[in-house]
Amino acid sequence: MADSLDPAVEGRDLLLDGVVASLPEERGEGIRFVFEVERVVAAGNLEALPETSDNAGVPRRVLLSWYRGREALPLPDLQPGERWRLATRLRRVHGSSAPGVFDYEAWLLEKGLRATGYVRGKGELLASQTGGWMNRAHRLRAHIRQKFELALPDAPYRGILIALAVGDQSAIEPEQWKILRRTGVQHLVAISGMHVSLVALAAGGLCMLMWRRLPWLARRCPARLAGAVAGLAMAGAYALLAGLGIPVQRALVMLAAAALCMLARRETSARNVLSLALVAVLAFDPWAPLAAGFWLSFGAVAVILLTLNGRVSPFRGWRLAVRLQLAITLATFPILVALFQGFSLASPLGNAIAIPLVSFAIAPLVLLSMVFPVGWLLDFAHALTAWMMAVLQWLSEFPLALYEHPLPPPWLLAVAMAAALLLVLPRATPGKIAALAVLGGFFLWQPERPPSGEFRAAVLDVGQGTAVHIQTAHHDLLYDSGPFFGESSDAGERVVAPYLRAVGVGRLDAAMVSHDDSDHAGGLESVRARVKVVEVFAGGETAEPEPPPKSWAWNARGARLLPVRGTACVAGLRWQWDGVDFTVLAPDGLSGKRRGNEESCVLRVSAAGGGSLLLTGDLGLAGEADLVRQYGSALQSTAVLAGHHGSRTSSSLALVEAANPEWVIFSSGYRNRYGHPHAHVLARWARTAARPYRTDLDGTVLLETDGSQMRASAWRRTHPRYWHGVKRL
Repeated sequence: MADSLDPAVEGRDLLLDGVVASLPEERGEGIRFVFEVERVVAAGNLEALPETSDNAGVPRRVLLSWYRGREALPLPDLQPGERWRLATRLRRVHGSSAPGVFDYEAWLLEKGLRATGYVRGKGELLASQTGGWMNRAHRLRAHIRQKFELALPDAPYRGILIALAVGDQSAIEPEQWKILRRTGVQHLVAISGMHVSLVALAAGGLCMLMWRRLPWLARRCPARLAGAVAGLAMAGAYALLAGLGIPVQRALVMLAAAALCMLARRETSARNVLSLALVAVLAFDPWAPLAAGFWLSFGAVAVILLTLNGRVSPFRGWRLAVRLQLAITLATFPILVALFQGFSLASPLGNAIAIPLVSFAIAPLVLLSMVFPVGWLLDFAHALTAWMMAVLQWLSEFPLALYEHPLPPPWLLAVAMAAALLLVLPRATPGKIAALAVLGGFFLWQPERPPSGEFRAAVLDVGQGTAVHIQTAHHDLLYDSGPFFGESSDAGERVVAPYLRAVGVGRLDAAMVSHDDSDHAGGLESVRARVKVVEVFAGGETAEPEPPPKSWAWNARGARLLPVRGTACVAGLRWQWDGVDFTVLAPDGLSGKRRGNEESCVLRVSAAGGGSLLLTGDLGLAGEADLVRQYGSALQSTAVLAGHHGSRTSSSLALVEAANPEWVIFSSGYRNRYGHPHAHVLARWARTAARPYRTDLDGTVLLETDGSQMRASAWRRTHPRYWHGVKRL
């Protein structure tokens, strides 16, 4: 943990010498790669550091992005093992923090990456190749990937074949990932233990066949032992090409243990081999348990062993395959619910189709094409993949293909896992009726909602943007949907939709978009694709024709806009849900023309017994003055979401004094380029003795009314992790 970025150099210009230590991935308008830092050449305003400097608080491995920029400059053809001198800006590892949302910080920690950043300028190539066996493996992976790209330039499923060859999944399209996830076969495109075992089996079998044809070799060493060594050697080579993921490590250690037992002429149990693999993986990578693949890989193999052992009359042939697939699906679904809040009901059928096809046809063709440059091998593999994906797409379109479930509490998850394992045990095992009852209770469980007359609000950690979920006893509203990150990603997909799934929300009675800036409306389409939205209230210019998703317009201020169609959000709109009042205070709708941020919807939510929340969008000083003049002390609220993420163009002293809250919340991105929240704004709110929360430092902020009181909590404070570290700005 000491190998982390010193806060003193965070956000400063750093000139680094280092090596490209991964397979570069194309990401939209740039490329992403791991950079192994050898030396910090200069820091700050790029003043040179002495040769003896100790890397100036920069970690050994960082994740860098290199963008084309506004000038659309051509990007270099980065190759693994190249040594570069790069001007960079780094920041400490930081990700969105909310219930059910992917933990980006834990993922980076498991990969050994302790800072992220981007490249400034062109960079200087110092050496085209460096030593190291892993760099050589990455160069070979890059060569194979390039060969596949040239052989299949326009093939739609080229990314899947590349993933099977070298473990690079970056070229798989988002829609293809959706099909694979809904049918539960995404593990097949990640090089897993099954692929490594097949390579070992094929290499070992071929070696044994040839060995037996040479008597002078067979007399000196049994063909069985020679096959074991050859299979292990080929499995190790393939594991290097795959990037040594956790499932691959597990399979490689298990194969090595089995081969060593054969060489030593000793018997051992599969349980001992699996235990040895577990210890070896943890010794090699102590942070492996942070990865979902660790639990799924070892869990699936443990279920297989549990299903095969202790049977008086074991199943064989296709019956065994069906039983194993059903047992794995049953035993691992609690883990899938805990990790992803859902599992595929189509998984048994999807895997029954995909596993034989990938294992015995597509993967062997891909492996052969890596050795023999014959074009028809890849063409045939792609044709089979296209047929498989067509069947899986048909299967994924069934409404119940993917079952989604709220994030359960730890005690319920533990009970469900025990019940699922009990059902996998042999038929005569007692307690199976009770286990079925427990699983029935697990599926019926739903998170507790606020009582009538109260509400719960979550100001989500979406980066530099806004998204607020408000929940009453029987209704849900989303105020803004977070920012747009790029052509293939937004906060709606990454944060809002996973959060709603985790808290058991499958339908939004209303979505209110304060105005059409991309940091407020950017995630709406992704939310609507995953959650039913009954009605949309839109601020800004709502009379425009409906645009295609993620099409951009620009206003006079140079801000990116995403026009949203819906019911016009105007002052005077008011309704009540379950004893909770919702009142729109602005805009007045009289201007007749776009006024940018001044057209923001202002919403006040108040509980029957007390406790209220004021949301002002990006309303500026002029709009706030109108608001105070019209409503005065009626703006007083228990909690306020500071306008415009804490910009100095909002949070006027008049509004601050009129609202006079107990809590003020700033929804802003970590180390955002605008400097939000501004120091002057923080000082204004401090004059009211309001307690501040910041999503960039505190994560998602939860507000809950209870009678005449309101409680506030921050997700990073209530769910701390040792890898969060100390964030400074």
